[in-house]
Amino acid sequence: MDTERLEEFILERMREFKVPGISIGIVKDGRLVYARGFGFRDMEAGLLTTPGTIYGIGSITKAFTALSILKLAEENRLNLNDPVEKYIPLRLRPFGEPVLVHHLLTHTSGIPALGYAEAFINGVLGLKSNLLPLATPDDVIAFMRNAEEWAVARPGERFFYLNEGYVLLGKIVSEVGGVTYEDYVIKNILKPLGMGRSYFREKDIERDSDVAASYIVGKGGELIRSRFPFGVTSDGGLLSNVIDMSQFVDMLINRGSLGDARIISEDYLELAERKYIDVPWKVIGDEGYGYGLIVSNEFFGRKLIYHSGDILVHTAFMGYIPTEKLGVIVMSMTENYPPTRIGLYALSLILNHDPTKELRVFREEEITRRLEGIYETYGGTVRVTIKRQGDYLLIIDTTRYTEEVTILVPEEIRYDYARYYALINGTRIPAEFYIGSNKVYLIYERFKLERKGPT
Repeated sequence: MDTERLEEFILERMREFKVPGISIGIVKDGRLVYARGFGFRDMEAGLLTTPGTIYGIGSITKAFTALSILKLAEENRLNLNDPVEKYIPLRLRPFGEPVLVHHLLTHTSGIPALGYAEAFINGVLGLKSNLLPLATPDDVIAFMRNAEEWAVARPGERFFYLNEGYVLLGKIVSEVGGVTYEDYVIKNILKPLGMGRSYFREKDIERDSDVAASYIVGKGGELIRSRFPFGVTSDGGLLSNVIDMSQFVDMLINRGSLGDARIISEDYLELAERKYIDVPWKVIGDEGYGYGLIVSNEFFGRKLIYHSGDILVHTAFMGYIPTEKLGVIVMSMTENYPPTRIGLYALSLILNHDPTKELRVFREEEITRRLEGIYETYGGTVRVTIKRQGDYLLIIDTTRYTEEVTILVPEEIRYDYARYYALINGTRIPAEFYIGSNKVYLIYERFKLERKGPT
């Protein structure tokens, strides 16, 4: 693998998107063959990141929750087609049809996201005033009493990513397993895999010396010191590190076992790795959801299984290709640049593919970077700034007293040409970029503008 190119890519994105620290690990043929940290785990103290730096892995926790449910099903202690209300005191019958355990695992309950996690995190971190202090799964159950009335589809019909559903699954693990969800995962997954520095509880984190600090990037791009939102549970509450997570990924690659530890049978693991329903966001193009895992069958002709996580102050990615015995773990501070992209970039390089040419997301990222800059009309009579914001471009026209911002929505992006459109007074106005080796021109409304330099 071209580690120099990967490292250059990571450092460029850290600089551009103001990411203080990132850790990455690559698993191949049962070994952690590459692991390193970039940047700082604590900017103020000048402490460096390492492969052992601990971050919140967010929704990758869902893979641990799904495996716990599957393990209980394998032991005949529950059935995936049982109604949820069999295990917890909550009626969930959208349009009169019961929500099954399977529906929670696949986010197909028919109930759109209720926003508990977003409100909890924003409230705990003091970002918004709508604090939702749901301290336990029982609080979430009480919060969901009328959730079936919020449904827009029958169970199994549509995908709606539902954090609350995975909180309910954690409660089922606790009820059936006879211990708390956290203790069940520790006993049945973390300890057997030797993941001794993976934690759910704040008191355990406080005893560890290699933990990533928490930052939020402010409106002006400044790093604001924050704290980790402890209290999220089976939908996104696990904290771990690249070294520990390499053990988890290696177990998945090895079909449910690692060394002498058998976590789940191959048959039940493969239930988790099936596509049950398409997801609306597609980085590769054919993704669907399994049980706590996202599945693509078209990653350079191979089956890729992955999941990402975002707990606002930390983000993460886990992906693996069983046939290649290959996996990648990425952990990052702040949510400004998706670690999923770093993971897919690394996997592409390992498979001897050029991600900037062969994966749409990187091709478009590279092209739109070229489109940013200061643009002028003939004689410099009109000057505007083109700036990226997520998947969009912004036209920014600034005077001494005012600033007008127009959003450009992408329609077609190629290396030599890109077409966007703006909505002005209810009318679609095309914006066409002609991209040459040395010059970029923009045709927009009645103007032709030439890119004169960077922003």
